[in-house]
Amino acid sequence: MIAIRLKQMGTKSRKQWRIIVTDQRRARDGSLIEEIGFYNPSAEPVTVRVNKERYNEWIQKGAEPSRVVRSLMKKVKA
Repeated sequence: MIAIRLKQMGTKSRKQWRIIVTDQRRARDGSLIEEIGFYNPSAEPVTVRVNKERYNEWIQKGAEPSRVVRSLMKKVKA
């Protein structure tokens, strides 16, 4: 199954996250199919950027977003 989830980047105290499409069985920071956005909670204001077209295409193909990605998408659409 294909999943849309976060991949951790950055340093220990300044974490940044990439929004990726990957096989659900892969490790969190393992190989990916496509990177569709990023999330930076350390920035002021918090930065979330997502390619909505690609996100919607993957959802139509059956990819399942994680709980966190789902909540970030609600914030982006608002």
